[in-house]
Amino acid sequence: MERVLIVDDNPAVLDSIGLLLELHGIESVGCDSPEAALTAVREQSIGVVIQDMNFSEDTTSGDEGVKLFGELRNLDTDLPIILLTGWADLETAVQLIQQGAADYQSKPWDDDKLVTSVRNLLEMRTLQADNIRLNAASRNRAKQLENIELCGTIVASSSLQSAVELAANVARSDVPVLITGPNGSGKEQLAQIVHANSERAAKPFVAVNMGALPDDLLEAELFGVVAGAFTGANQTREGRFSKADGGTLFLDEIGNLSHAGQMKLLRVLQTGEFEPLGSNETKRVHVRIVSATNADLPAAIQAGEFREDLYYRLNVIEVRLDGLADRKEDIIPLAKFFLQQDTLPKGVARALELHDWPGNVRELQNACSRAALLRGDGSFEVQHFGLEPPAIGAIEMSADDIKLALSDNDGVVAKAARSLGLSRQALYRRMEKLGIEN
Repeated sequence: MERVLIVDDNPAVLDSIGLLLELHGIESVGCDSPEAALTAVREQSIGVVIQDMNFSEDTTSGDEGVKLFGELRNLDTDLPIILLTGWADLETAVQLIQQGAADYQSKPWDDDKLVTSVRNLLEMRTLQADNIRLNAASRNRAKQLENIELCGTIVASSSLQSAVELAANVARSDVPVLITGPNGSGKEQLAQIVHANSERAAKPFVAVNMGALPDDLLEAELFGVVAGAFTGANQTREGRFSKADGGTLFLDEIGNLSHAGQMKLLRVLQTGEFEPLGSNETKRVHVRIVSATNADLPAAIQAGEFREDLYYRLNVIEVRLDGLADRKEDIIPLAKFFLQQDTLPKGVARALELHDWPGNVRELQNACSRAALLRGDGSFEVQHFGLEPPAIGAIEMSADDIKLALSDNDGVVAKAARSLGLSRQALYRRMEKLGIEN
């Protein structure tokens, strides 16, 4: 955490406030002149300034404080400054508040109010720094991804960015790709990125869920069937391999394929040839294979459940996709996209971030669909998503967050509290602490 700079020509004031902050775990540094204060801001990591308004003996005009305030703002426009005022310069302090000063405290100051103000401003300063860093990372990420066809994918986390960049890079070759990751994490979306950034982009992208195909229908689905091949086969039907000719065939849930199915698939991958069910005619197609699984295939090979030769046919390049629990930065952008909202209530956003999302993107999308149905004409609340409100200590919110919630809910405290994930009593306490009147 950044230090607090105390600027006062009275050593007793420096010692008193310094000790007060130290007792509350806040590091500070003291200066007895404007010149020393400016040097400290230039050379040290200062998060908040507490400055007197007069520094010369027998001076009460406040002009020195006004000058120091302006010079500090020139060094750091966003630096929070608390003014220490006497009765004579109260009017000047109010004018500086209008110009951007964070707070003023009358001498003698109230210890609790001063510490609370310092804590809030340090937290705000930290959040501002985090936002600047995240925005810079987001702009850099957008620049790196601007030459990649994302197929509508929302990319906010560095983890997903790495997976997308790898998918786009391997797309330029024609080798098989294996995408691994938990259920619902977006493996088919990543497969579409491989296809869209390849030379096959203008050709078909055909997806098939291998785990959902029973053995007796596998050949017909993959390779096609001619009329009369078996009871119920009333017409000739093209298989998935033929439909994907020239393009990409996405084999999802490949780890659930039976032994018999693995053998049939391996033969086609080895020779590039197959016969439709009920036909003696050999067909050859040219497809790019992208497969996906949430299973641990090396472990399945050791257990004798998956063919090692098929694994190496499929896994020339592996792209690993993390679940949402390891891609927290993606949660809020995805939720905003699913809900078609530019902003979300603070309590809702925090609850979404704190949830583990074992069903990943699919679970988040379902939760957003539920919330859109349950919201009605009001604002979104945590309960609409089927989630529990986060613990009060898990929500960091500013006075602006609370004012916005009150405004969105027509000043009804109970509704504003629900949208923030707080109880009504907890919101009243925060309003009183931050000096907010409804």
